[in-house]
Amino acid sequence: MIDNQITVIIFTHNEEKNISQSIQSAKILTTQIFIVDSQSTDKTIKIIKQKKIPYFSFPYSFYVEPARNFGIDKAKTAWVFILDADERITNELASEIKKAIKEKKFTHYFIPRKNIFVDKWLKHGGWWPDYQPRLINKNFFITWPKQIHSSPQIKGEAGYLKNPLLHLFHGNFEKMVDKTIIFEEIEANLLFYAKKQVKTLTFFRKFLGELWRRLFKNLGFLDGKAGIIEGIYQAFSKTITYLYLYEKSRSF
Repeated sequence: MIDNQITVIIFTHNEEKNISQSIQSAKILTTQIFIVDSQSTDKTIKIIKQKKIPYFSFPYSFYVEPARNFGIDKAKTAWVFILDADERITNELASEIKKAIKEKKFTHYFIPRKNIFVDKWLKHGGWWPDYQPRLINKNFFITWPKQIHSSPQIKGEAGYLKNPLLHLFHGNFEKMVDKTIIFEEIEANLLFYAKKQVKTLTFFRKFLGELWRRLFKNLGFLDGKAGIIEGIYQAFSKTITYLYLYEKSRSF
């Protein structure tokens, strides 16, 4: 394993609109880049081949966590940086990462993430700083659980970088709805197996509670139209989770 060097691992599934810019941003940090693709059916693989970037195939899952261990295991450097196709590394972040690797103060690092929606950086609503565990020394890596939205298990102490990773999340409203249908049903399944109860009033409580938290408690309205839309949408998503849970409970 090569010490003091880093590999960027990009995870994809049908990311033909994002993959070129994601690769370009990864090159700011290192020349050692590879893709873990979950059986894309669009032009993602064609673009990867045109860019002459190595790639590995991984069975498709509705979310990315099951592929994390596979990708990290393939890296031949001590350090890895986890990058999704809708994320971008900046020059400032790349410089800070290189410095952190040389200093070796921590075994892994959390990166703040700028969530950008309809060209607007969401500074409020609970979206900032949105720290993500993305810079990892493989010598201390244990595993990345396969559950949705799970965090990796890593030995040692974590550090926190200052410069953010850019996250161009959602893409468009159609994609937002598609992701909600998939992710919220998965969340509902987890709640169902945990024997979480749901009543009619639960729908109102979850919707209004999430709306309050996003728009007012965390000041999402200060981000203007984008923040308001996102706050309403998050309340909608939370409600969908419990509607799915209600349906599953009735059919049991």
